[in-house]
Amino acid sequence: MNRRKFLATTAVATASAAAASAFPKPAISQGRVQWRMVTAWPKGLPGLGTGAENLAKRITEMTEGKISVKVFAGGELVPPNQCFDAVQSGTAEMGHDIAGFNMGKHRAFAYFFGVPFGMTYAEHISWLHYGGGQALWDELSAQFGVRSYAVGNIGSNIFGWFRKPITSLSDMQGLKMRMPGLGGDVIRKLGAQALSLPGGEIYTALQTGTIDAAEFTGPANDLALGFYQAAPFVMYPGIHEPGPVQEVVVNKAKYDALEPTLQKIVDVACQAAHEDMMAEYKWINSQASKTMVEKHGVKFLRLPDEVIAGLGKASGEVLTAERDKLDALGQKIWDSYVGARSQLKSHTEVSEMAFYQARAMDYPFPS
Repeated sequence: MNRRKFLATTAVATASAAAASAFPKPAISQGRVQWRMVTAWPKGLPGLGTGAENLAKRITEMTEGKISVKVFAGGELVPPNQCFDAVQSGTAEMGHDIAGFNMGKHRAFAYFFGVPFGMTYAEHISWLHYGGGQALWDELSAQFGVRSYAVGNIGSNIFGWFRKPITSLSDMQGLKMRMPGLGGDVIRKLGAQALSLPGGEIYTALQTGTIDAAEFTGPANDLALGFYQAAPFVMYPGIHEPGPVQEVVVNKAKYDALEPTLQKIVDVACQAAHEDMMAEYKWINSQASKTMVEKHGVKFLRLPDEVIAGLGKASGEVLTAERDKLDALGQKIWDSYVGARSQLKSHTEVSEMAFYQARAMDYPFPS
């Protein structure tokens, strides 16, 4: 992957935003519509960019062209961090980003993205589909004139890329790190400065020393964007995003205008894309991790126990205080998320977690 190509795509974000209002309205011919999907990602970015393209193709094919979806990379129609606004206003019919970008609109959007020391991918999707999470997300999103879907998950993330490794809790003091969402609030508790930057701006910020560290999505995307050239140390585990969800937002008025069969196709296509993107990420991240170590000399380092404990304490304080910042719906979402985490965590500990610990034991196995 060519990092410069990715950065060139996002460099036009500001100019593109000015041209958005002049963009032609979607074509309608014999009951057929053309929808625009804006994304927060550089064009062709593995997993995120390709996942959005695959979803657009799936909807177009499944509707036999009755809904034709065209994808715009971050900066091509609107800036990467304005996907939600574009869909809400009707500039685009669909957007692919993360709910964590929209905490300025309502802090409860964070619970549909990722929570420090929160739910894993499997736990989170279980809450959405069977624990009432999606109904709450629908209620929240409707206030902004959109429908929201979980479309994409990268699994448990790394903590980030660092110019210098973290060796103690004191190293967090004054650290400038790209870290959005509630994770940013957590590292601020430890004296760090959290910034939110689009993916296309991270490399330059690392290279110039504007930031000391950054997290993005994980090995495959981070390798494509060349972070290892500016920050050769990967710290893990990614306690801030145990199962970060990417979202698709759809303009509610445009969705409601569809006939029921087409609505159902959009619903099912999004659900399929969510599973597909998770599977793709698991595969390409494993390949990218190997390449990083063997070809580029990247060092994967575990955060010291002292730092993990400090992050855990800070996370508890942030999440406890967070409930009081929310309105009635937000508190309902908070209660549902925290209750689901407690219920699902107890089963995970005797199922997946127990197996992972057993598999990590030293015994002969083909490789």
